Amino acid sequence: MASTGSKVEKYRSLLGAEDVKDVQWRFGAPPNFDVVNKLFEEGRTKIWPAGSLEEKVQNLVKTWEMEIFHKTRLEDFKTLDPKKFTLSLNGRKGATMEEIGKLGGGYNAMLQTKLPENYQCYNPTEESADSSHIVFTTAFPRGFALEILQVYSGPPVIVYKFRHWGYMEGPFKGHAPTGEMTEFYGIAIFALDEDSKIVKVEFFYDRGELLGGLMKGGTTDNSTSEMSTGCPVLKSTG
Repeated sequence: MASTGSKVEKYRSLLGAEDVKDVQWRFGAPPNFDVVNKLFEEGRTKIWPAGSLEEKVQNLVKTWEMEIFHKTRLEDFKTLDPKKFTLSLNGRKGATMEEIGKLGGGYNAMLQTKLPENYQCYNPTEESADSSHIVFTTAFPRGFALEILQVYSGPPVIVYKFRHWGYMEGPFKGHAPTGEMTEFYGIAIFALDEDSKIVKVEFFYDRGELLGGLMKGGTTDNSTSEMSTGCPVLKSTG
């Protein structure tokens, strides 16, 4: 998550002057990650040496996330091969770039669930790419930072453990901000081809870790009160 602007970015490649030229950006301009970088630097638990495998993986993953969330044209993607790429969550069938677009972009693709609609704290089928962006940037005004905790294998198949976190300082789907840290952990597998382009991504994590933290605040309107009391995520959080 980020605001927009244009300058050289220290944790994500492909944001230099030549890289952003003629790119079609979802929000009209290249993203600026200054605020979330500050959150990352204050809250990270590890500092990887420059040039290490871990540092390179962290840059690749952050750059890939930047493209998935902020670029709209397939021809503008550089970390992945849009013709081969698939993304899957928790063992589900991989979604192509076209299918990810139909799902409403990155947030919705990464929050898929088989729960019945009346038990869903966040329903990705009801959100567009723009509305989902607003939902999460409102809840996390300082951004949602990513940290690579461990790299188990390097390319061409990269396996790593990660942590995502932020402070809920804004409302989320009718729930008041708590000001508390919300975080979740997971494992990911990135498969690269002979041209070092990402062709397959598999994520394994519990989306309830994220949504449970966002649903702790009291409801701010009646439209979500019934949903929140029936949400199985809330029942598992104290």
